[in-house]
Amino acid sequence: MWVMHMSRSARMVSVTSKLNNAMTNNRGFTLLEVLVALVIVGTALGASLRAIGSLTQNSGDLRASMMATWSAENRLTQIRIAQEWPAIGNRQFPCPQAELALLCEEQVVATPNPFFRRVEIAVFDQEHERRIVKLTQVVPSAQ
Repeated sequence: MWVMHMSRSARMVSVTSKLNNAMTNNRGFTLLEVLVALVIVGTALGASLRAIGSLTQNSGDLRASMMATWSAENRLTQIRIAQEWPAIGNRQFPCPQAELALLCEEQVVATPNPFFRRVEIAVFDQEHERRIVKLTQVVPSAQ
């Protein structure tokens, strides 16, 4: 019996020493694990920054589109309220809104009915690089 008791005790010491060795050898992450985690976090941050930049750009474009629409509507409303009979042809004029320097291009075209004219207002950015908005209205004769 005493021999059995010794072997059981020896087994307990052996298991305990193995656990202690395992715990002392695995105290943290390996360099490879840390690098993989950094790559994953970096990729996630890069994607989120790209999304935020895209939202900011879209917000600016939406604001410019809204301001350009206001400029075109202002001119069409001015024609309607003053009951203008605009002359056929093209003309350009500045139509700034807030800090945006916009350029409006008005084109008046005859219609098949001589008592109406079609007025098109196209709004461009200051450099005339792109048309932001184009609105059209049919204007009746003031007669």
